[in-house]
Amino acid sequence: MDITEPTPGAPCWVELATSDPEAAKGYYREVFGWRAETDPRPEAGGYTTMSLGAAPVAGLAPLYAPGQPTAWTVSFATGDADALAAAVTEAGGQQLMRPMDVFDLGRFAVVADPAGAVLSLWQARAFAGAALFNAPGSLGWVELATRDADGAQAFYQRVFGWSVTTHAQYTQWGIGTAVFGGMSLLDERYPDEVPAHWLPYFMVEDVDATSARATESGGTLLVPPTDVPEGPRVAMIRDAQGGVFGIHGTPGD
Repeated sequence: MDITEPTPGAPCWVELATSDPEAAKGYYREVFGWRAETDPRPEAGGYTTMSLGAAPVAGLAPLYAPGQPTAWTVSFATGDADALAAAVTEAGGQQLMRPMDVFDLGRFAVVADPAGAVLSLWQARAFAGAALFNAPGSLGWVELATRDADGAQAFYQRVFGWSVTTHAQYTQWGIGTAVFGGMSLLDERYPDEVPAHWLPYFMVEDVDATSARATESGGTLLVPPTDVPEGPRVAMIRDAQGGVFGIHGTPGD
């Protein structure tokens, strides 16, 4: 990811909604060394900030709605959450949670693209988002998995103005020349019940060692450590409650 700080149109935060917040706090401490700090205010609903040292890198929250799955959500920065949410609707997407204020921290909305992939929009006020990117234990890449690549490209270019490039036959998203993510196709290898989704990838120093630690701590390895042609070494993991995330190696590993 070429983005090194919260930037309009780019990923600025990732958040796990989970059925067992206490177990998740322990799990991600073991896997990434994250420190958990839960907001004590009742109106915060148990929201927890996960940090590396003093740097916030991710959020964690209990499930708020019946039937809500344990899942990671990627948030994208914007200067106007209301206008961007409206643009999502106009382009064929949905507003799952209309824009609302979060204390003095910012304003956010939860939306879905036309294929159903869920993402959040974040308009920063007191809180800009993650304070660390592209370092071991922090967000290093995001990937859209979809069955409609052409529709996704048209939607995200219209709504966010992203640039689209290709590297080793892999579609990449960017803000101008600053690349931050990519797109993979949910083809016949994936069961029909796998929905379109955004997947966060966290950078690690050692993909194999982190994968082993993730499974020993109660997770499941969905994709074992694999070298991507002309890319990094990657793996995909599901935590004990069902939250799926990816990891990738540091440059030159």
